[in-house]
Amino acid sequence: MSGFDGGRVYVSYQGQEAPRDPIEDGPGLPDRDIVEGFKQFIQSYQIGTTRDVQERRLYADDLYEHRSHLHVDLKDVRAAAPKLADALEERPSDVLPLFEEAARKVLQDKMASDEDGNPADVPEVQVLLYSSIPLAQSAAMSIRDLESSRVSKLVLLTGIITASSKPRHKATYLTVQCKTCRGTKRVACSDGMGGAYVPSYCDLANRRAPGAGGEDCGQNPYVILPEQSDFVDQQTLKLQEKPEDVPTGELPRTVMLVADRQNCGVVTPGTRVTITGIYSTFRGKAMDKGVTTLQQPYIRVVSVMQEAGDAHSRFKFTKEEIQQFEQFAKQDGLHEELFARIAPNIYGSDDIKKAVACLLFGGARKQLPDGTNRRGDINVLLLGDPSTAKSQFLKYVSRVAPIAVYTSGKGSSAAGLTATVVQDANSREFYLEGGAMVLADNGVVCIDEFDKMRPEDRVAIHEAMEQQTISIAKAGITTMLRSRTSVLAAANPPSGRYDDLKTAQENIDLQSTILSRFDLIFIVKDTREHDMAIAKHAADVEFLKRYIHYCRSQCSPRLNEEASKRLAAFYVEIRNEARTQADANDSDTPPVPITVRQLEAVVRISESLAKMSLQPVATLEHVTRAIELFTKSTMDAVKSGLTQGEMGGEQQLGHVRRLEERIKRRLHIGAFMTTRRLLDEMVALGEPESLVHRVLLALAAGGDINLTRERTMVSRVR
Repeated sequence: MSGFDGGRVYVSYQGQEAPRDPIEDGPGLPDRDIVEGFKQFIQSYQIGTTRDVQERRLYADDLYEHRSHLHVDLKDVRAAAPKLADALEERPSDVLPLFEEAARKVLQDKMASDEDGNPADVPEVQVLLYSSIPLAQSAAMSIRDLESSRVSKLVLLTGIITASSKPRHKATYLTVQCKTCRGTKRVACSDGMGGAYVPSYCDLANRRAPGAGGEDCGQNPYVILPEQSDFVDQQTLKLQEKPEDVPTGELPRTVMLVADRQNCGVVTPGTRVTITGIYSTFRGKAMDKGVTTLQQPYIRVVSVMQEAGDAHSRFKFTKEEIQQFEQFAKQDGLHEELFARIAPNIYGSDDIKKAVACLLFGGARKQLPDGTNRRGDINVLLLGDPSTAKSQFLKYVSRVAPIAVYTSGKGSSAAGLTATVVQDANSREFYLEGGAMVLADNGVVCIDEFDKMRPEDRVAIHEAMEQQTISIAKAGITTMLRSRTSVLAAANPPSGRYDDLKTAQENIDLQSTILSRFDLIFIVKDTREHDMAIAKHAADVEFLKRYIHYCRSQCSPRLNEEASKRLAAFYVEIRNEARTQADANDSDTPPVPITVRQLEAVVRISESLAKMSLQPVATLEHVTRAIELFTKSTMDAVKSGLTQGEMGGEQQLGHVRRLEERIKRRLHIGAFMTTRRLLDEMVALGEPESLVHRVLLALAAGGDINLTRERTMVSRVR
C-alpha cells in the first residue's frame, strides 16, 4: 500500500481548481456550454426516468435536500445529453469540476438571497457520479482489465475493500508566507496524489508588509501557514478482486484507491463495492531513483456504491427471471428437485445434500428489541473417512454459492481466517486487513482439513461462527468487523478413519465449544453406498446460483405457532436423549453437547426449507423435515461409537482405574516417552491396546498428561 500518508503533501481535486484556459480546438464543447448543459440537466431531468420506479423527482430537489453532495447516474446523463456523458468518460478531470460548478450554481439560484440582495453563500457541492450500466467506452469491470489506454479516463470496478487507512487532512489550497518580506500568497494544489508547487524565489516585492526587510528575500523563503490553508478529509483504501473472479492459479490483484470528502470513511474492510473513479498515476517512493517515466497507478474515487441486499446485489433480476423463479417455487416436489440438483456428480449422501441445500439458502436473521442479533446462517460439519467426497461437497458449494471462500485448515492461520493488523512499509502506520471470514461476509466459508488446524487458530473463529463479528484489539486499533457467514467444514477422525470400536468422544476429537456452534454434524463412513459415480444429468449451476441469491434476498420466513410448539417438545426429547447417552458413557456431558444452540439450529433449518419455496412462514411440515434431518446428523453423532455400558459397566470401570495408576507409576511428573513405547509396555503386561488408548485420552482430557506431535509423544504433567 505504497502511498499511505507519505512524507510529502498529497492533495486531491476538491472542486477548487486553479483557473484554466477554456478548452479550444479539442474534442467536445466549450466550458461555458458544458456548465449550462449540466445546469439544465440538474434542473429538468427526473431521477428514475430510465428505470421503473414509483416516485420520480428532479435532481435539483435531491441537491436542495443534501446541499453538500449530489448522486448522479451516468445512465441518466447519457439519456439526456450523450455528448456530456462522453465528455465525462473521456475527460473526467476536466469535466467533473464543471459539473460541480453547475451544481453549486443551481443550489445558489434555488436558495434565497440575503437582505442586501447578494447571492446566498453556498458550500462546495461534490458530484458523486456512478453508473448503473457498464461504461460505453469500456464494458469490463475487473481490475485485470485496467490498461494504459484507460489512464485519465473514467473506470468502473467491482471488488472487495481489504484495507483502509485512517482519514487524513489533505490540502486544496496552501497559504505561504515569505520569511523576509512577510508577504503572503495562495498556491493551488493539483489534483490526485500530486503536490503543490511552491516557488523557490519570492515574487511579492510589491506586497511587502510595512517595516519588512530589504529587497532580496533569498532562496526558498516561503513557509506554509496551515491555519490559513484549506483542507479536506482524504482516505487511502485497497481494492482487491472478488475471490470468485480470480482465475485458477492466479493471485488476486489489488489497486490503491484515494477517496475524499463524502467518500471518506464510508466503507470498512470486507465490504463489497462498485467503484467509479478516474484512473490516474503518480510517482511512488520506490520510483524516486531517477526513473521519471515509470508511474504507479491508482484510482481517484468519484463514488463508492456498496453492494446492498442479503447476499449482495451482485445479480440484477429481470421480470422474466422473477416469473421463472416464482413458478419454480410453486411446483410440487420442490425440495426433492432442489436436493437432486445439489452435487449431482456425487452418488448417494442424500442427507448431506439436504444439509448443503439448507446451508446455501440459510435461515432468517433476527434482531431482538434490545438490539442483539440472532444469526440465520447454518454451519455444517462433515466428519468421517477419507474418500467419502467431503472435499467434493466443499468445492461444489464454493462454486454455487453467490459469495464463497475456500480454504484449507492446515494452511490457514487465525489472522488469515479473521483479520490482521498490518504495518505499512512507507508510513509505518497500522491498518486493518480482513481475512477469509470477513471477505465472505453474507456468503459461505468452506474449511477443508478442519481437524488439522492448530487449536489456537480454531478458537479464533468461535466468535465469528456464533456472534458473526470479529473483534480486533491490536496495535492501538480496537474495532469490530462483520462476518455474517455460513461455515462448511470437513474433518477426519484422529486416527484418519472412523473407528466403530471407539466411543464418539474418541472419534470426534474436537472441543465441545466448537461442536456446539455447528447446526448439523454428519458422521460420514466409507461404505459401498458412498462410492463415487457420475450422475446421468448435469445440474444447471448458474440457474441454481441465481435462484439461491433471489431466495436469500427476497424471503425471510418466521415460524408459526404450531411449529413452535413442536420444536419445544423436540428440544425436551433430545436433551433427555443426550443425558441418557452421557450416563451410558459414564460421563457428565455427551460427546456432542445439546444446548439451546441446537434448538436454534432446527429453527434455522426450518426457515431455510421454507425459504426454498419462497414461503413467508415456516409450517409444521418444514419443522418435521428439519427435525428428521437433525436427527439423522447431529443426534446420530451423539449416539455413535461404543457406550460405556457395552464395554463392561462397573467391572470395566475398576479395570480402567487400575490401568490409570499403572500408567502414572510408569511416567513420573515431567517425564515423556513415545506413545508407541508406552503401548507396547502396557500390552506386554497383559492390558488390551484399545483400552490403553482410551485411558490415555481420558488422562489427557483430565489434564494429567499431554499428547503432542499428533499423539505420538506422551508427557506427564501432574
